Amino acid sequence: MTPEQIDALGVSTDIVTAAAAFGIGTSTAYAAAQNGTFPTRVIKVGSRYVVPTADLKAALGLSGAA
Repeated sequence: MTPEQIDALGVSTDIVTAAAAFGIGTSTAYAAAQNGTFPTRVIKVGSRYVVPTADLKAALGLSGAA
């Protein structure tokens, strides 16, 4: 994903999109979320995993991206 695509995500994104930004597979992302090793904070909302976009940007070194 490009920085522009990440900027366009809004306030949060799903774990599949966040995984794509990190270059990891969906199964690996879900396993990491379940055991607490995903590279960013993951919030469980019902049966979904949500990743705050600000955390995603920070982890990717894009904190200053507008």
